[in-house]
Amino acid sequence: MAQASHVTANWRNPGNTFTVNPPPQRPWLPLAKPNKTRPACIFTVMCYNVLCDKYATRQMYGYCPSWALCWDYRKKSIIDEIRHYSADIISLQEIETEQFYHFFLPELKNDGYEGIFSPKSRAKTMSEVERKYVDGCAIFFRASKFTLIKEHLIEFNQLAMANAEGSDNMLNRVMPKDNIGLAALLKVKENAWEPMSEVTQISQPLLVCTAHIHWDPEFCDVKLIQTMMLSNELKTIIDEASHSFRPGHKNDSNSVQLLLCGDFNSLPDSGVVEYLGKGRVSMDHLDFKDMGYKSCLQRLLSNDTNEFTHSFKLASAYSEDIMPHTNYTFDFKGIIDYIFYTKTGMVPLGLLGPVSNDWLRENKVVGCPHPHIPSDHFPLLVELELMHTASQAPPNGLINRR
Repeated sequence: MAQASHVTANWRNPGNTFTVNPPPQRPWLPLAKPNKTRPACIFTVMCYNVLCDKYATRQMYGYCPSWALCWDYRKKSIIDEIRHYSADIISLQEIETEQFYHFFLPELKNDGYEGIFSPKSRAKTMSEVERKYVDGCAIFFRASKFTLIKEHLIEFNQLAMANAEGSDNMLNRVMPKDNIGLAALLKVKENAWEPMSEVTQISQPLLVCTAHIHWDPEFCDVKLIQTMMLSNELKTIIDEASHSFRPGHKNDSNSVQLLLCGDFNSLPDSGVVEYLGKGRVSMDHLDFKDMGYKSCLQRLLSNDTNEFTHSFKLASAYSEDIMPHTNYTFDFKGIIDYIFYTKTGMVPLGLLGPVSNDWLRENKVVGCPHPHIPSDHFPLLVELELMHTASQAPPNGLINRR
C-alpha cells in the first residue's frame, strides 16, 4: 500500500515556489497470513486525526507555509489520502460539523461508504451558526461489507456529572471537558466472509468505537477517567447487543468483537494505555494525581479490589518500534493515536509503516502539517482478520438462525 503524493515537486503559489519532493511511500508491513480453515472477514481500518481548521493556526503551526495550512488545500490532500488507502472502516477525529455534512460524507458516499458523526458536547449549547465549527468524531464503513445496526454517543461530561457524588474533582476537572466517544455497532454482511458457510449466515456483530480524549498533559487524571468511562460504556453496549443477537442464550459478550480507535492524547507509558492494553490499572496510579476519585470510580465500575479492571482482551495493533510517532509537531513528537482490537476474535495481518525518517530529516521537516502532509497526525492503517465467533462455538445446534 502506498502513500499518495499529494503535491507536485513544484507546487506554485503566488510568490511562492515549493520544491520538496513528496515523501516516499509508507511501507506495508505484513504480519501474518490469513487462516483459511475457518470463516473470516478480512478488512482494513484507518484511524486519523485530520486537524480541524480552527486549530490549524499560524500561532501553532508557524513552520508550515500559510497556503499549505489553509483548509481548502489540506482537505483535498486529506480526502486523497483517505481514498488512496481505501480502508473498509475509517475512524476520524477533529472533523468539523459542517465539513462532515458538506465535504466528507458526500465525498465518501460516492466511494461506497456510509458514515456517522457526532460533534463534541459543547455543540448542544451553541447557536446554529457556531455549531457548524465544532469538531467531533466520525466513523465511515464500506456499505458492501457492513450494515449499521445502532450508533451510540458517549459523552464524558454527562457521565462525570452522573457519577460525581462526593468528588469535587470529578465536577471541577472531569466534567467541564466535553470530549466524546462515538461507537457504531456493525453487522458483517454475509458476502464479506471467506469461505462462506452455513455459519456465516448467523449475524456477527462488530462494535467500532472512535474516541478523542482530552489533550492537556496537566490533566492525565481526566484522560484516564475518560478512558475508564469509555470502556465501561462499551461493555454496557456489548452486553446489550449480545443479548439481542442471541436471545434466550447465556449472555456471551465475546460474541461481539471490539475495535477501539482514536486519539487518546496519551503516550505508551501512560495509565490510559496500561489500562486499555493490560486490562487493569492500580487505584493508586500516579496519573490519578491523588485527587480522591476512588470512591466514585468504585461505584461507577462496581469494583472493590485495589485495581480498576475491564474485561476486554485488547491489543494495540501498532508498537513503538514500528511507529515512533503518530503526532509530529515542532513542540511534540510522540505516539498518541491507537488502534486496539480484541485478541480473542481478530488477528492483524499487516499494517502501514511510518513516514520515512530520512525524508523528514533530509528536508528539515521540523513538524507537520507540511505541504506534503496535511495534518499534524499520521494516519494509522491495519488489516485485520475477524474470526466468526459462532464458528468457534460448540456445534450443539443452539445458535439461532436469524
